[in-house]
Amino acid sequence: MSITVKGVIARSKGAPVELVDIVIPEPGAGEVIVDIETCGVCHTDVHYRDGGINDEFPFLLGHEAAGRVSVVGAGVTHVAVGDFVVLNWRAVCGDCRACKRAEPWYCFNTFNAAQKMTLTDGTELSPALGIGAFAEKTLVHEKQCTRVDPAADPAVVGLLGCGIMAGIGAAMNTGNVTRGDSVAVIGCGGVGNAAIVGARLAGASVIVAIDRDQKKLATARTLGATHTIDSAGLDEDGVVSAVQGLTGGFGADVVIDAVGRPETWRQAFYARDLAGTVVLVGVPTPEMMLEIPLLDVFGRGGALKSSWYGDCLPERDFPMLTDLYLQGRLPLDEFVSERIGIGHIEEAFAKMARGDVLRSVVVL
Repeated sequence: MSITVKGVIARSKGAPVELVDIVIPEPGAGEVIVDIETCGVCHTDVHYRDGGINDEFPFLLGHEAAGRVSVVGAGVTHVAVGDFVVLNWRAVCGDCRACKRAEPWYCFNTFNAAQKMTLTDGTELSPALGIGAFAEKTLVHEKQCTRVDPAADPAVVGLLGCGIMAGIGAAMNTGNVTRGDSVAVIGCGGVGNAAIVGARLAGASVIVAIDRDQKKLATARTLGATHTIDSAGLDEDGVVSAVQGLTGGFGADVVIDAVGRPETWRQAFYARDLAGTVVLVGVPTPEMMLEIPLLDVFGRGGALKSSWYGDCLPERDFPMLTDLYLQGRLPLDEFVSERIGIGHIEEAFAKMARGDVLRSVVVL
């Protein structure tokens, strides 16, 4: 039997989001319904609303979510009714070429629920990142659910479902930051500050936070940055020189671009030490183009990497990071700027654009 609940959709490009009735079908084979307890407001949701991902409107927004499994479909073995889960958008298939070479965090065949949630008139919805969690309930594939310790605050650990994991993983998984490394992070929103936390966890000795917003830089210092650079008024060379000045004149071992623009990527490229690593975790838009001398790419050596979801393996990383949070070793609470109702998402988008929050979290 289908269920009708409230959910937040983007009906057309750039239009304000709407709180409407949505219909969730009875779970099919391998599918489950999750009662959403919390869902973070992420920049990706704005990209969906503004048509920056694709044009498959209407979208059911929301994806950084935690909740409890309430209904399971046929053959479900991965989770059970009552399990407390964080939703993930990489459901590892176990059978693609990445999985077969023991790199499941690159799974090329990740999947979602087969059935579609709809509006009451039957219009099919496209769930953001295959999740759609600005809703009282959502339908996902069982492998999009990762069980974590139910003692954790859902508003906090739900953020592992996207931005926080992306940032921590960019440092620890993609960047392979190790003890004693120097790390620079460009852009100190939710993802960038999570990268700072990841670098600190990994034992980096120098962590440089770069942003033009003093509030974000102040937060970065509380989360583990040893130095900050106010990039307002600095050109590309100025940012690079500032990073070099804090790293013995050489540049950082790992530079993480959490903005995802050509100019910030070039800053990252030139602000790293010879044979250093650049990690791109900020998401560019389709029209962005990069021009850089190929000889510089060859001559500087090292690694130029893109970080997909922090190259995480949800079944490994979500429980581990939840445990660190519960032990007081991972300051995830600092990322929850405010808790809001489901009717205040447009306001949360505006606050995020102004840099007033790291994360607004919808509590259902």
